[in-house]
Amino acid sequence: DSREITTKENAVIRFNITNTGSYDGDEVVQLYIKDLYASVVRPVMELKGFQRIHLKKGETKEVEFQITPDLLSMLDEKMSSIVEPGEFRIMIGSSANDIRLREILNVKE
Repeated sequence: DSREITTKENAVIRFNITNTGSYDGDEVVQLYIKDLYASVVRPVMELKGFQRIHLKKGETKEVEFQITPDLLSMLDEKMSSIVEPGEFRIMIGSSANDIRLREILNVKE
């Protein structure tokens, strides 16, 4: 809903998922976040959420994730939990090796 937020605001990411297969099935949609310019070393990508979605063949559903300050927080040099301003890459996929959507979220003070 917004590509720019403050360190205290939430953002919402919405997208559609479609079952293009021949059978009904489940998909586990995963949300990964990467802090592009952190002041301390952080993982390349962090799993921050997931949802199991059941889809009938040919069905499309809208999926939504809330990106809260807690999901963007990290421990700084003093071991305090903070949200640093900067760019965060938001990634959606069925696994870390199968990322289908990417977007940059800018976080301001």
